[in-house]
Amino acid sequence: MNTRVCLVAEIALDFTFCVRLFVLDAKELEGEIFAEMRARIKEDDIEIPLREGNYYYYERTLTGKEYTQHCRRLVPIDGPITVHDVMPTGPDAPAEHIILDENVKAEGHDYYNIGALEVSPSGKLVAYAEDTKGDEIYTVFVINAESGQYVGQPLKGITSDIGWAGDDILVYITMDSIFRSDKVWLHNLGSDQSHDICLYHEKDDMFSLGLQASESEQYLFVQSGSADTNFVFYLDLSNQSKELVPLTPRVYGIDTEASHRGNHFYITRRSEEFYNSELVACPLDNITDTTVLIPHRGSVKIQGFQLFENHIAVYERENGVPKVIVYRLPATGESVGQLQGGQAIDFVDPAYAVEPGPSQFHSNVIRFYYSSMRTPHSVFDYDMDTGVSVLKNINTVIGGFNPSNYVTERKWSTASDWTQIPISILYRKDMVKLDGSDPVLLDGYGSYEESVDPGFSGSIFSLVDRGFIYAIAHIRGGGEMGRKWYEDGKLLKKKNTFTDFIACAEYLIEKKYCSRETLCIQGRSAGGLLIGAVLNMRPDLFKAAVAGVPFVDVLTTMLDPTIPLTTGEWEEWGDPKKEEYYYYMKSYSPVDNVKAQEYPHILVTAGLNDPRVMYSEPAKFVAKLRELKTDDNLLLFKCDLGAGHFSKSGRFESLREDAFTYAFILKALGMASQTKACLL
Repeated sequence: MNTRVCLVAEIALDFTFCVRLFVLDAKELEGEIFAEMRARIKEDDIEIPLREGNYYYYERTLTGKEYTQHCRRLVPIDGPITVHDVMPTGPDAPAEHIILDENVKAEGHDYYNIGALEVSPSGKLVAYAEDTKGDEIYTVFVINAESGQYVGQPLKGITSDIGWAGDDILVYITMDSIFRSDKVWLHNLGSDQSHDICLYHEKDDMFSLGLQASESEQYLFVQSGSADTNFVFYLDLSNQSKELVPLTPRVYGIDTEASHRGNHFYITRRSEEFYNSELVACPLDNITDTTVLIPHRGSVKIQGFQLFENHIAVYERENGVPKVIVYRLPATGESVGQLQGGQAIDFVDPAYAVEPGPSQFHSNVIRFYYSSMRTPHSVFDYDMDTGVSVLKNINTVIGGFNPSNYVTERKWSTASDWTQIPISILYRKDMVKLDGSDPVLLDGYGSYEESVDPGFSGSIFSLVDRGFIYAIAHIRGGGEMGRKWYEDGKLLKKKNTFTDFIACAEYLIEKKYCSRETLCIQGRSAGGLLIGAVLNMRPDLFKAAVAGVPFVDVLTTMLDPTIPLTTGEWEEWGDPKKEEYYYYMKSYSPVDNVKAQEYPHILVTAGLNDPRVMYSEPAKFVAKLRELKTDDNLLLFKCDLGAGHFSKSGRFESLREDAFTYAFILKALGMASQTKACLL
């Protein structure tokens, strides 16, 4: 029996052990929580259409169906796009056409995910990337948008990065044996994949490739990047030669991203000196002649930008809070200069999440997505000329949900080096006492410069409506407070991530949000590393912990360059072949620091097809805990045999992991008997 089969068998036995100790005991509660979560969802729904070319494009969900339908309707009357633009419906409206029904495509698969869906410039063809295992290796199909008939042969073994370079040409990216995106290809429809042209091969195993289209739809940009360096090529779609041309230089420590408008490229540029990035522009015919549009600011991080024919929207972060600033641009062909003024879009919550939505380059309307911990996912259209913002849609939360029943707060804990760490907090105001007796679930991540903004989660209300306080610790290693926030939580400063989280936990106890007997913690992936590390450091602080697909065998993984994604991670964690990194990583790697001590109740999850964190890592962590821990608390290991890093793919099936997790937490706190009646 090979190693993989042996480990799978061990996982199956382990899960049987979980069933005996936990699942049967809490199965009814898990089912009740799952039913609550599903009941909050408006199952038959349609997203706000996006007008593009001659069509409105949108997605539809149907009652009882796990997956999405991708649809479009003809635009009956041509005219400018405004914030009041509405797709006509009714008997006289153009007929709806279903381009792709994921429910049909998913039949016979335990897992199904569309990683990309791109319409060709003429609107006649659609390319979509399909993953049926959860291993993030995609197959791309091209279909006729009207008939659904396949065009040519599928492209196999690629990433979800695809782009059209004309109506009959696709650009895509493939991976090497360690799942590193390393080659860009040009594919002519109708030809065999073996005849495709390799436009670029990134041979440095620290770098990976990405693909992005300009808002103007005149260029494709190929990015080659590591954690500290990113440089850009461009593909001029009007040029018949279809060759990649260097745009920004490959210089270590310089990170650039680009787009296009008129006769200029627009580029964000980050370096050690300009650590929060600056925005510059350069003429298409003289890319070395850069003009600074927005200079670097030490307190404001430029996260990205969206270009329009007459405007630019800049997404920033200041003091841990995202912002959107809109500037009017000079007419195409005129010289550019430093942007003056700028209109900030107003948001009402003290802490929130805002992201760019799909918008049309030739319009004056920007679409963005907004939510907070108590405000459901909302779609806004903002007129960049008038400053008028129109709410186009807010997700319906069924079951009498009322945002006014909940309180959101922004608090600050003090780390061991006196750094102030932001915490976002949510609770139901009529159910908590704030005397130290309330249960708390504290969430954290703190890696890769990712910002975990306090957006809306319908699932969490199955805990909040049972009297829980939900909190997010915005710890160093993430990007919430700017680039230096990230740099102070990586490499030889990685332990700041863990001590920041502990400081947030101690703050919640000190301020009587909870006690050690009511504090639960959770994190996924690199957030699972966080959970494993703080469990070893301060197991006395927590009652229960959930580590989802956790990266817990840091040292062993980083020593093996043949494991997927290892080489590209050395700039995040360090290369342990170097002595200082070896001993530093060994001092916090969760598997290497399990010791004979009491631990809280622990749930660890894994995915059999996970390409990011191999299932053997969490299995090894659980085995080490079982060997050494000195308590009788629950220690459960749950491996999903039909998914990868991101759990189940269906919109309802994905709720089952949350339901299982919350049932575990309630069981650990002795609250398993608390039922839905408590919510009335």
